[in-house]
Amino acid sequence: MPPVKAMNVLIYAGNGTTAESVRHCVHSFRRLLSPHFAVSTVTADAILKEPWMSTCALLVLPGGADLPYCRTFNGAGNRRISQYVRQGGSFIGFCAGGYYASKQCEFEPNNLKLAVVGSRELAFFPGTCRGAAFTGFEYASENGARAPTICVLAMGEGKKEEFSFKCYFNGGGVFVDAGKLKDQGVEVLASYEGELDVDGGDGKAAVIYRKIGEGGVILTGPHPEFIGSHLRKSNGGPEYSKVVDAIIEDEEKRVRFLKCLLRKLGIEASATNMPPPRLSRVHLTAAHPSDVAKLVDRLQDIITIQGEMTKIIDDNDTFILEQESSNGSYSFCTKDLTDALDDPENDIVDYNEVPKSLHAHSSGLPSNEETPFFDHKSFYENLWTYRHQSRSLPSQFGTFMLYGETVTSTNTMLDKNPKLLEHLPNGLTFAATTQLAGRGRGNNVWISPKGCMIFSTVIRHAQELNITAPVMFVQYLVGLAVVEGIKSYAPGYEGIPVRLKWPNDIYARDPTSATESFVKIGGILVNSSYQSNQFHLVVGVGINTHNEAPTTSLNLLRAALNPSLPEFTQEKLLARVLVTFEEMYLKFCRSGWEPFEQLYYRHWLHTGQQVTLEMEGSVKGRVVGITRDWGLLKVEELDQERLTGKTWTLMSDGNSFDFFKGLLKRKS
Repeated sequence: MPPVKAMNVLIYAGNGTTAESVRHCVHSFRRLLSPHFAVSTVTADAILKEPWMSTCALLVLPGGADLPYCRTFNGAGNRRISQYVRQGGSFIGFCAGGYYASKQCEFEPNNLKLAVVGSRELAFFPGTCRGAAFTGFEYASENGARAPTICVLAMGEGKKEEFSFKCYFNGGGVFVDAGKLKDQGVEVLASYEGELDVDGGDGKAAVIYRKIGEGGVILTGPHPEFIGSHLRKSNGGPEYSKVVDAIIEDEEKRVRFLKCLLRKLGIEASATNMPPPRLSRVHLTAAHPSDVAKLVDRLQDIITIQGEMTKIIDDNDTFILEQESSNGSYSFCTKDLTDALDDPENDIVDYNEVPKSLHAHSSGLPSNEETPFFDHKSFYENLWTYRHQSRSLPSQFGTFMLYGETVTSTNTMLDKNPKLLEHLPNGLTFAATTQLAGRGRGNNVWISPKGCMIFSTVIRHAQELNITAPVMFVQYLVGLAVVEGIKSYAPGYEGIPVRLKWPNDIYARDPTSATESFVKIGGILVNSSYQSNQFHLVVGVGINTHNEAPTTSLNLLRAALNPSLPEFTQEKLLARVLVTFEEMYLKFCRSGWEPFEQLYYRHWLHTGQQVTLEMEGSVKGRVVGITRDWGLLKVEELDQERLTGKTWTLMSDGNSFDFFKGLLKRKS
């Protein structure tokens, strides 16, 4: 089966990196790649253990120190990174990342305090990275910072863009004799201008590209990801101030060069260079607005009054509650909400620390001006319509609604705030238009720009239900509800080609491909906690309805199926999925998983698929289903295409899966 289109850009932020390098990487790539890619930091533990590779479009090693990278990734980590690239991934190593990804590192060999010399495992550049190209480097200092001229030599397949610009530099290397390694696939993309303080061999290669297997690698000595306006002149002396000014003056060329680098790796940057969106107000509504006041009364025992503010201070977030005054208006001090975000250097502010405004609507619904991207009236009308068509009498899922145009994560804001979660009614749904830090399985981040239907629903699942209706199956049930909800949206939508990938992803046939190729259009994450003989579930879903890149959307699928069908709207689709989910959940509580089993298999991608169990000695197997007790994946062992009689059962949280490469491997 063809590989999926990846949407995550992962920037390593662990041992060896500097906070400044990570900050500039995150800022630059978020500006260049939003809204079509999710840019986030990643830990060493996640790179070593989590299933990040199949959904990663680009892995970045920022500047810092090379030796800690060796201590962290030598062996298993480097094997994973190399495998990722060779199987089609993209990799950028800035400065220390460039040294680390070369076959040989030579940094200040004659300086006893700074010298770092040795071979490196990744060897993406099959030669030596030697530095510092310009002397004066000091750790944790700008004394060695420079703004050398970088000459861009070539970019793109058969396309040249020759220009030069001033670029931030602090200790980076030169790729020795890179111009002589064309026979090994090395291409020099940019060179230093002027004399270097080290021997660069035949050339002054500052930035190189090399194709590795099916993937591509870019390594740099300078820092084209550093933004001049975010450099603090106060960190250095008068000469450093001139360095900053020179970099700021060439900002347009710096951005142009970064876009060229991304294009070289097959990643198209956004047309605009816009900052990421800021957090917005969260609106609390209900099908019967008067019920909102009753819910606010239930929250009184977790409310704190601080001056003129009414706050809910929870484990992860602080909410500032806005309530109607006697004249029907709302008063709210926005200072706490905006101060942390007004600093232009704060693009990677810790959004969990920013207070969230919670606006309670007890006498009506938000106007279109208040929530221009979500029509509450349309949602509740469709919810009532679908409920009246149902024989199961669904009455809870979606009755209460939280909605934010831009939030951190609907799942996080519910699951990580136990005081609030405990007081929320069963079936309350938190929807959003944009997520800044959406959560997925392992280290995966949901791509959550405008155009995605994002929601999380609160479910109380009683302990006694777990005997006939095991809580593990809820993730399968909601996936099934999403697929069935899409197909039952209205007459004519039954043929929308959406499928399920075990354990928790929604896939669709790629309408732009001539072959039967599938791409991811959605993800599911169920978080569970337990107290008072109940499982408190937060069921999170993200579905791409309108956004065309880098994967596909439901409306593209609709147009390919039948252009005359009306477009999906998020309000109506959310209502359809919630009613379908509640119908299924009620039946699941009565009868367990068995009534849904065959329907689930009709929609999933894996029946009869052959896979390799890497951690079991590369045993070959065939997927046959999931177990009825704990929802484990069942794989029958094969020996030369014949069944051996042995069956393996594998947990969704205990293994990483790449079905699209025919592999199943247990996490280390």
